Formats: sequence, structure tokens, C-alpha cells
Amino acid sequence: MQNRHTSNVVNIPTQVKNRNLVELRRRQIIDAAVTLFIEKGFHKTTTRQIARASGLSIGSLYEYIESKEDVLYLVCDAIHAEIEHGVNEALQRTGKGRNSLAEVIREYFLVCHRMNDHILLIYQETQSLPPQWRNKVLENEVRITGIFMQVLAKLSDNGELPALQEKFIELVAHNITVLGHMWTFRRWYLARHYRIEDYIQMQSDFILGICNAGTL
Repeated sequence: MQNRHTSNVVNIPTQVKNRNLVELRRRQIIDAAVTLFIEKGFHKTTTRQIARASGLSIGSLYEYIESKEDVLYLVCDAIHAEIEHGVNEALQRTGKGRNSLAEVIREYFLVCHRMNDHILLIYQETQSLPPQWRNKVLENEVRITGIFMQVLAKLSDNGELPALQEKFIELVAHNITVLGHMWTFRRWYLARHYRIEDYIQMQSDFILGICNAGTL
């Protein structure tokens, strides 16, 4: 998982006090686990295989996590951290105006493109998480959608988009989230007919079009 940014996971217990070392080792574990989960599936992957692939002994692995479910949650959290970082960076680059919405959509879709297999993994295996971690994953999804809601609301308040009702903004924000995921779900077909840049342009025009019309 290249260019991944550190998440804010603090709830998974570790026996190691050095925070930097914990982050380093967990990155190794995450990278190894993603490959194995995609190749073998979550249930058929063992912690011993994860340890071996990450270059750790099984004893060392358990210094940084307590269970295979912890590893899956770390994978999900790292993906969300990458998406959130990319979207927030796009906002800082563009400042304000409609370009900010187009740039946020573009950055989000590009992250979905880069992390296609990882996002599919979240959808396939989230049900394998204990309830507390599953709820956290869903909260992360809602938080990212909330960024799109904030951008849309700001543009509407500033008059750069028509006055949009809160429910409309919420639904459009969820549309953006799902359209990014659609590239991962339907990439087996879409990539044969569209470049990612074409997909981004057409979907951005679609989203801006419904916002300007004020109706879905």
C-alpha cells in the first residue's frame, strides 16, 4: 500500500511502548495481510502466515496485535486514513469555489482507483470483524462522506451552487462515495471502456449537473 498515511488507531492493545515502532511494525503487518487476505481470503489466512509474510516471528506479531480480526481492522483503518488524507489535501490545494468540489471528487476517485483491491476487501470482509470494530469502520465511512457534505454545504451557502436542502446535500455526498466505489466494483468492465480520467470527468460533470439543477 504505497503512500499510505498513518491512521489514528489507538484502541488496539500493544505490548510495545515505542509508538513509532508500533506504527512501523503495523505497516509491515498491514501490507502483508492485505496481500494474503486478497489471495486466500480472510478466513483461510492464518496469523502465522501473516507473521511470516511481514518478516516477524509469531511471538513478535502478537506484541502488536491480539487477533487476526485486529489485523483486518488495521487494514480497513489504513485505507480510510489514505482516503481522508487525500481528500483533505485536495481541499487545501484548491481553497474554494466549484473547483474545490471537482478536485475533491477527483482525488477521492483516484484513491479508489489506486486501492481498488483494498476497498473490495473492506466490503467482502467487514462482516468478519467484531461488532466494535465493524461499527468503527462504518463510522469512518460516514466521516469521509461528511467531508463531501461540508464542501457541498459551503458552496451552497456561498452562492456558488444553488441553495440546496440538507437532505439533498446528504444524498449527493453519499452518491459521490458510492460512485467512487463503483469504479472498484465494476472496474472489470469499466476499465475496458473508460480511462480513470474519463470516468472522473464524466462523473464529476454528472454530480455538478445535479447540484446546479438542485434535483436528483
